Amino acid sequence: MEGLMLSRVVEHLAAFLPARNLGWAFPDETTAALLLEGEGGQPLGNLVLGYRPPQPVLFLSRERLRGDPHNPFQRLLATRVRGELLSIEQFKLDRVVALHFGPAEGFIDQPPARLLFEVTGRNANLLVMEEGEGFAGRITLAAREITGSRNRFRTIRSGGPYTPPPPYDKFDPRTMTPADAQTLAGVPLGEWRGRVDGLGPLLSAELARRAGLLPSQAPGEGWERAYDALKSLVADPSVSEGTLSEGAREAARQEKAAALRKLLREPLEKRVTLLENQLGDVTRAEEGVEIAAQDRAEADLLMAYAHAVEPGAVSALLPAFDGEGDIPISLEPHLSAVQNAEKRYARARRRDEVYLRLAEREGTIRTELDAARERLARLDRAELEQLEQLASDLEREKPERSPYGARFVTPGGHEVLVGRNNKENATLTHRIGKSMDWWFHAQGYPGSHVLVRSGGKDLDLPDILYAAQLAAAHSKARGSGNVPVDYTRIKHVWRPRGAPAGQVHYTDQKTVFVDGEVPG
Repeated sequence: MEGLMLSRVVEHLAAFLPARNLGWAFPDETTAALLLEGEGGQPLGNLVLGYRPPQPVLFLSRERLRGDPHNPFQRLLATRVRGELLSIEQFKLDRVVALHFGPAEGFIDQPPARLLFEVTGRNANLLVMEEGEGFAGRITLAAREITGSRNRFRTIRSGGPYTPPPPYDKFDPRTMTPADAQTLAGVPLGEWRGRVDGLGPLLSAELARRAGLLPSQAPGEGWERAYDALKSLVADPSVSEGTLSEGAREAARQEKAAALRKLLREPLEKRVTLLENQLGDVTRAEEGVEIAAQDRAEADLLMAYAHAVEPGAVSALLPAFDGEGDIPISLEPHLSAVQNAEKRYARARRRDEVYLRLAEREGTIRTELDAARERLARLDRAELEQLEQLASDLEREKPERSPYGARFVTPGGHEVLVGRNNKENATLTHRIGKSMDWWFHAQGYPGSHVLVRSGGKDLDLPDILYAAQLAAAHSKARGSGNVPVDYTRIKHVWRPRGAPAGQVHYTDQKTVFVDGEVPG
């Protein structure tokens, strides 16, 4: 149901309140029907609250409905909400309704209660609330528990607080003036629902029909006709049969688009976070270059004045090369001055290598980050077709996965499996690979085991270079140039006794040099 439709039900029912509560019936596990009696014993019928997603409904029915509670929520509803229905109110023209009940006497007296009905498509819910005014308060029991794993923006938990929908600024069609409507003259009628409260896909389609326009058309000079159509919709928010089918299709499109947005947002946000962290690595590596320069300068002093450093000393004060005083240098006492210097040289060299490796990728990282941010920003305004294309693009960009390792295919058509952790490395090398399959690993760098399932055949050079690039790109040498990669038959690879998973020795290897980038 859409906001204006719900408003009509609320206004109609409010005219008969307060009404006596004659008891609840539960035709099924997601429908509650309250039998009401007006003043003077006037039968009003059943107020039906159907809270099954994605099409919840609220209406008065003259049909006699029966049924005992099907679940704990319905049992509590029947027990806890037994007083007169005093009032009903709608949150603006949003799809949220509050029903206020008085106390009830009985074997166990019941205090006043509230029901909050969220008539909100796939997020539909019915909540028994503690006594209170308006829409805020504490939830006694919810028909559907909504946790952070299902909706990270809003949770519904029994015993927790209820937060009303966030405030929004839209025109109320019931009080909208001609001047207000004129400001929307350039907006397509199908998009008025973003500016006018109470409209959804169905009523937007009906608005366009009554105005004699297509939903994609802006009324322009005909804004008065569109305004009159809107006012007629306020008076009678019913939908013609043709519009109903068209609106149903549009509603289905909107539901599908919303589901796709939710599905795509998480991987895109993870991608942005990953790339931002990689840029942070570049910044930290730049800082490491300055530390490397200091390490190298101290190492130079230690090599020059090694004869002046006392064995076992924890520090030394050595004269600067420029004659500008002495420089204090901390030492590892179990190492000689030369060994302390060599350790500093090695540390400086590693910092420089890390920086060079990351700096080579900085431009690529920034380009990928801009693209990921742009995709994320486009997500909320994208239409269904654009969302489907984005989902297709993201799926195509992912490497094909198998139960063991990421899966690729060489130019020659051989399957390649890349281990994603030590356990998968061990599985690929010692269980999946056959003795005559080919095994690749970046020489001297921690990284993935790469298995080429060749069926015993020799590999052509393009296949060798492809698999070697995968090995380099999935190692600590990622992003570097001229990375040495060893390759050999699986039968020449073995795990030393007592070694952890993924650690191997190998022989009969050959070596190629490739760039540490995933092959295109």
